[in-house]
Amino acid sequence: MTVWPLKFRDLPDGKLLFSDDAGGFFLGRDEFLGRYARDALSLDDLRFLRGNGHTFEREGDPDWTSYAYRWAGRQSKQQELSYLILVPTLRCNLTCGYCQVSRAPEAARGFDWSNETLNASLEFIGNLKGPDIKIEFQGGEPLLRVDLLEQIRAFTRSKFPRSQFVVCTNLQRMGEVEWAFLDQPDTFVSTSLDENHETHTRQRTGDGLATDTFFGNMAEAVRRLGPGKVSALPTIDVGRPPDFEDLVGNFERHGIQSIYLRPINHQGFARRRKSDPNAIAQWNSLHSGFIDYLIERNQRTGRYVEEYYFSQCLRRFLRSGTDDHVDLRNPNFFASDYIVVDHDGQLYPTDEARMLSRIGRVDLSIGTVADGINRQKVQLLNHASINNFDADCIHCVYQPFCGTDVVDDLSRDGHIDLIRSETWFCRRHISLFDKVVEVMTRCDDAARQSVAKWAGVPSWGDHMVPVHA
Repeated sequence: MTVWPLKFRDLPDGKLLFSDDAGGFFLGRDEFLGRYARDALSLDDLRFLRGNGHTFEREGDPDWTSYAYRWAGRQSKQQELSYLILVPTLRCNLTCGYCQVSRAPEAARGFDWSNETLNASLEFIGNLKGPDIKIEFQGGEPLLRVDLLEQIRAFTRSKFPRSQFVVCTNLQRMGEVEWAFLDQPDTFVSTSLDENHETHTRQRTGDGLATDTFFGNMAEAVRRLGPGKVSALPTIDVGRPPDFEDLVGNFERHGIQSIYLRPINHQGFARRRKSDPNAIAQWNSLHSGFIDYLIERNQRTGRYVEEYYFSQCLRRFLRSGTDDHVDLRNPNFFASDYIVVDHDGQLYPTDEARMLSRIGRVDLSIGTVADGINRQKVQLLNHASINNFDADCIHCVYQPFCGTDVVDDLSRDGHIDLIRSETWFCRRHISLFDKVVEVMTRCDDAARQSVAKWAGVPSWGDHMVPVHA
């Protein structure tokens, strides 16, 4: 009998977490690790390992095939392009201090799509295979050019039977034209909602009356469109952490049960902010505390709110094929199922790559909407977007569940040949998966109820986490 290679990590309670490359995991103790390292496994060890899919007798037998199937399910696949992020204008009517995209002033010239870029974008969309397509309008403030949005949506509807549109808007200046565009069954709103009135004013509008206008428009969006059509993200300053009760209560008042905490990104104008070397430790502590708060609050209120990315990590830990979020994809193929078309017609593999290029840090464009995708540049990025062979990742117990982010590495450090465990991405995800394991193995009802809701299963108990005594 052959045992598939196992990785391990010490846990605070004295146990160890073991995993294999296919994402099988279990809890064990030092004694088992010693026997495994000495190649002196007992019959009980082998029975446990075989029962949990960690062994095979010969290549091609059912256990071998099952493991290969599970391993393959953990690898993301190249997909047909079906998601476009379009930036019809870089102009904006706000001047947020942490702006990630280095927006242009509202009165500026030369930051909107030209007629040539519009026509090339329509042709680019028309050449997609479909039948499903999702288009996200970014900015700047995209509602400054409703006319361009209308042309894109009308053309896309005529070509694809199943199309969906998301407008990323600050909801700051809304008239009947803007409301009429948003009030359609296939169109959704994404906005920013920073904790409460005071924080939103400090971080975004700079003016209390402007913040009043935003909250009025936010309430109107939920009333007109329905809470399922409106999503929002808070941007967190770790130097001034939010009051969790204020933050969650504000989202719940607008019918939003899923909250994606995001730190101020190291992109665009946000790079001008002083970088704190302890920021990642502060962020990890804040995020862990927020998960604990949600667990307590969910049981207290009977209303189950999730932190979106934590739920994604939990589901990714528990089952293969859960790689909707690009940060959890491995390999993380660029320009596979989505791509960005900037205000000047340049193509980018991600929105973060667009932001980084905008400030002149590095040119991560991968072609133009008129000339098409530069596959040679895409391949250069793809070569570094896999963790299976990384010298640090191959030893990590969380490698089967994790992804890569070379754009973030370039943004923060200027290169990608880094000690992985020292990167922001790695330190963040080690902490996240540590928290996933902690919450999964808690025995209290509050944790089990939230884990079941977040994982999308009827209930949660001891039997869900294999333990080798």
